[in-house]
Amino acid sequence: MITISLCMIVKNEQDTLQRCLESVRDIADEIVIVDTGSTDQTKEIAGKFTPHVIDFEWIDDFAAARNFSFAQATMDYILWLDADDVLLPENRQKLLQLKQSLDPSVDAISMEYHCAFDDHGNVTLNVRRIRLVKRLKNYQWQGAVHEDLSVKGIIYDSDVVVTHKQMHDASDRNLKIYENLLRQGKEFTTRDLQHYARELHHHKMYEQAIEYYLKFMVLDDVTPEDKIFVCGKMADCYYHLGDRDKELEITLKSFDYDIPRPEFCCRLGYRFLEKVEFHQAAFWYKLAIETPPPKNQWAIVNHPSRTWLPHMQLGLCYYQLGEYELSYRHNSIALTYRPDDEQIQNNVKLLEELLQPVKAR
Repeated sequence: MITISLCMIVKNEQDTLQRCLESVRDIADEIVIVDTGSTDQTKEIAGKFTPHVIDFEWIDDFAAARNFSFAQATMDYILWLDADDVLLPENRQKLLQLKQSLDPSVDAISMEYHCAFDDHGNVTLNVRRIRLVKRLKNYQWQGAVHEDLSVKGIIYDSDVVVTHKQMHDASDRNLKIYENLLRQGKEFTTRDLQHYARELHHHKMYEQAIEYYLKFMVLDDVTPEDKIFVCGKMADCYYHLGDRDKELEITLKSFDYDIPRPEFCCRLGYRFLEKVEFHQAAFWYKLAIETPPPKNQWAIVNHPSRTWLPHMQLGLCYYQLGEYELSYRHNSIALTYRPDDEQIQNNVKLLEELLQPVKAR
């Protein structure tokens, strides 16, 4: 059985750290907590779980802090988490089993990351990230912001899921770090360009975001998956800027890289819905449902666009087309994903009343 060091960097995480550490305390043989300047009870909470609570002077560089935390590890493998991550019971058990059975020739293990949820608890976005690495490989983090762990060797894609349970609103910290790097004349990497664009996008600076998304898209080392993802981001920017023609152009551009993804099908469906062209809208929403999951395990998956959203919109389309049975069917499916959604509940109730005389006959 392998041994595991859990290495974390934290700052002012008193609201989330205990929950995170409780979820992995029976998995980690060693816990290393690197604190970058907490002013709350974070260090005291960490001290309940480990004697290895170490200060690190913050230098606006997440990779530097992560690499420092990894350097403190002494076990066979290193696991990293953020303070607002958690392993739910099923996945804690999966990781325990993996710990017992892992072939020591494996250099790195990826896990799914459920990183966003809707108000009904459904996963809306998941990605895959390297989470567990062999310590002696001395893998290094890169990137001052949205840091990435660069690995080579034998990689195992596990079925373990890490769940993100964010409790704090996002700040402008990352945006300020990027802007400071620009003032210093820092040359952005491919990854920096994408993530700076996403920070601008998040702060509703849509025109500037598009500028950096476009710089990212023309680089030679950008993968098709990243281009698909950025097409979606740019389409959203153009939508918010009111440039619907550009939104359509970049939506269709995504088809250059793979079969139509559900998120783009839903965007096209909504375009026709706005035009009160329900047959055309229904075509795209049906395609969103029928499109198979990406073959690439590392693809970013947008769950609403392949689950409740197209079903709810098909319910609307078929209602407007007088196809009440089909409308009822799709609203009912949508309700299985969002059982507390009052709008969908009302849709189902209305359709049941409309269909009651038909069923009575």
